[in-house]
Amino acid sequence: MGHAGMAAAAVRYLRSAGAPDTAGRVEPLPRPDLRAVGDDERAPIDPAEFRRVLGNFATGVTVVTAPAGDGDPAGPAGFACQSFSALSLDPPLIAFMVARTSTTWPRIARAGVFCVNILGAHQGDLCRGFAVSGADKFAGVAHDPAPVSGSPRLVGAPAWIDCTIHAVHTGGDHLIVVGRVDALGTADGEGAPLLFHRGRFGRLTTD
Repeated sequence: MGHAGMAAAAVRYLRSAGAPDTAGRVEPLPRPDLRAVGDDERAPIDPAEFRRVLGNFATGVTVVTAPAGDGDPAGPAGFACQSFSALSLDPPLIAFMVARTSTTWPRIARAGVFCVNILGAHQGDLCRGFAVSGADKFAGVAHDPAPVSGSPRLVGAPAWIDCTIHAVHTGGDHLIVVGRVDALGTADGEGAPLLFHRGRFGRLTTD
């Protein structure tokens, strides 16, 4: 049984056990106050060793985008993100993690909506462009508006997920952003995904 099948089975079990039906609208949780990470919260692990070991976990790569806010001369916002995951089938939720020092995140938070663009194996250069700070990340990048939020949907991305911010939680030096999925889709042909492993890009190969 795949992930979707297991999730569907769990939903059926909870409903049969009398759990509240989540098919209706789910109200977002209040956003928590941000605070500094205290010294007593830091694990006695060397950061370089932490990155080295966790780098063995291969991830997909995304670009999270949001439309320009009213009066925002900087235009739309976007950043490269590998900390992305499906979270819930019912209701449909996804999550991504962003550093609390990010200068792009406040602009996405003000928009209240975003689009996750799942990158293909051919889009390494595009990802690098969205990983830099301070540059015009959308210069020369073809995109159209996602159907619900109007967030930039990058041309050539194998898949996209259009979301409304549902909740934001603190997680050490990062924020955990939960998005309610409003629309999603795939491109024709889809293609192989862009992967990140041990500090470099890779691609999926089959025997």
